[in-house]
Amino acid sequence: MSQGSPPPTAAAPRAIILAAGKGTRMSSGQDESAVRPKVVYPVADRPMICWVVDACRAAGVEQVVVVVGFKQEQVKDALADFDGVTYVTQDEQLGTGHATAMGRPCFDPDQPVDTFVLAGDGPLIRADTLRQLLDLHRSTGSAATLATAVLDDPSGYGRVARTADGAFDTIVEQKDATPEQLAIREVNPSYYCFSSDLLFDALSRVSNDNAQGEYYVTDVPALLKADGHRVSVIDAVPADDVLSINTPDQLAEVDAVLRARLGQPVAEGEST
Repeated sequence: MSQGSPPPTAAAPRAIILAAGKGTRMSSGQDESAVRPKVVYPVADRPMICWVVDACRAAGVEQVVVVVGFKQEQVKDALADFDGVTYVTQDEQLGTGHATAMGRPCFDPDQPVDTFVLAGDGPLIRADTLRQLLDLHRSTGSAATLATAVLDDPSGYGRVARTADGAFDTIVEQKDATPEQLAIREVNPSYYCFSSDLLFDALSRVSNDNAQGEYYVTDVPALLKADGHRVSVIDAVPADDVLSINTPDQLAEVDAVLRARLGQPVAEGEST
């Protein structure tokens, strides 16, 4: 068995990939009809969500649940060559917690399974990061495990607050953070592994009492900790992998990073 592989007796992990959002800021002033789901914009010549599914597959995931919404047929077309993909629809954009909860019908409550929850717009994700995340999750018997990154400039990201002894405390979104929390450089790049039964139970209790009025999946680890479950954290995401894609310029930057990683020439004038 290769290093990082799940033990033979462990069920294959599953994944929920959030892919319901618009790429409104990616459209460079085009009208609404030209707006596409963000996850289908190309990075290194493929829709960015394909890189996320690739990483999941390489980490041992056999079944992927993709949460779609806006122009969902484009997302389905992008993933048409992948087997083992199920789609669920988020009709209203009520936050990442609400989106994740859409996947509940795809899981048997009596058969918990280790489940990644990931963003579909993170094409720099590495299978090795997911393997490290899963290994820690299983070896510690955790209900939730987060892979984090430490950034020189954490602006825009949720902060991972720890207790005095270094254990996980909570995730605080930037708009809800105190000045002290804003100084934290360890951020949440949205790489999670949960026990599926505990995930969906906690999601049913998540509140939208926050600056955005949304239901955050980031609230789940603190809820599970309050329930007495173990929550683990691993600083396993390289800083270069935590690049946001919200504008054509950011798309071009991520495209260049991924092409360099793959040994490909950087595309000239990347089309959006």
